[in-house]
Amino acid sequence: TWSGFVSGLCENVEYVMTPAVICFFISTYLSSILGSELPLWVWWIGTYGVFLILNILGVALSFRVTLVVTLTSLAILLFFCFSALPHLDFDRWALNIAPDGSELPEGGGSWFPMGVHGILATLPYAVWLFLAIEELPLASEECIDPQKDMPKGIVLALATLIATAVLVVVLNPAVIGVGSYKLGTSGEPLLDGFRAIFGGAGATVLGLIALSGLIASFHAILFAQGRQIFSLSRAGYFPSALSITHKTYKTPHIAMLVGSALGLGIMMILWTVLGGKEASPLIGSVLLNMAVFGAMLSYIFRAVSFIILRRHHSGIARPYRSPFGIPGAIVTIVISVVTLAYQVQDANFTKGAAWVLVWFGIAAIYFAMIGRHKLILSPEEEFALEHRA
Repeated sequence: TWSGFVSGLCENVEYVMTPAVICFFISTYLSSILGSELPLWVWWIGTYGVFLILNILGVALSFRVTLVVTLTSLAILLFFCFSALPHLDFDRWALNIAPDGSELPEGGGSWFPMGVHGILATLPYAVWLFLAIEELPLASEECIDPQKDMPKGIVLALATLIATAVLVVVLNPAVIGVGSYKLGTSGEPLLDGFRAIFGGAGATVLGLIALSGLIASFHAILFAQGRQIFSLSRAGYFPSALSITHKTYKTPHIAMLVGSALGLGIMMILWTVLGGKEASPLIGSVLLNMAVFGAMLSYIFRAVSFIILRRHHSGIARPYRSPFGIPGAIVTIVISVVTLAYQVQDANFTKGAAWVLVWFGIAAIYFAMIGRHKLILSPEEEFALEHRA
């Protein structure tokens, strides 16, 4: 029971903080594109408000919005990639960082100026490109045939993410006038690429359309956040009030509202404690570190669970079998541990980790005193208890 609770709690940190990070970047993009003088927290509240309403109004509407903005975001990414091709100078712009981290104005630097250490140090930010892809099974109840549809969806989603991530990460730094050094501290990297290619009003319009990618992620993960909190509550790990659904729309509105309030509340605290607008890049880094911290811990728990199931229950029915098996799970653990090790070396990590530890502490006290006495085991959990090795 404790292992299940801690695993679910790590996922909860990921699913609450990931929308917070995306909300931060949406607000940064909008503020930059529109030249707004409004405090970022105004954009935060507006972003959460609009997409909470859409998610609460029903799954069908939520999925329609997700489909439209996802297709739009893919189209704008492909448009960017094709538009960037005539404007690339890889040697001059993508290779403009020196081994000490300073800028090389004339380019011509090495592929990996900071060596293996520099590559590994980027892991907490690299995994961000793929964070929360594992949320897809939370929508299995909405599938016509989840045993067939869900594996296809996961494989296609991963393939899409890998392709778009490689294209953008390789092309954008090489765009003339952008460069790896500038992107290293940018709050809106894709917008910088559009500005360098199109400039002026064209970049503004395209930048607004490019927001669809962030919006698609934010909208989908808000849905996942609500489902994840709802599931933990229904199983008894979290207070039962969090599993109440809306009388009309049948959506887990309480779970969505509480999870969003928690994420937004942490953003507001960081805004106040770290220094407001001047500290906005720091706020984004702290939020991202919190999300990645929770994700890496949850991935370790999942990989360990996978290994235990493969070794002790190899004969149970599986609609889908991982082609990578136990070696793939071990690689997942190694990557997660290395990512955590490099996160700890980031000065911004401790600013976020402290809040995560407080989060864990409060939840653990609740579970120890109340939750573990009210667990409602699923058929899978009952099976595991009956067949424990």
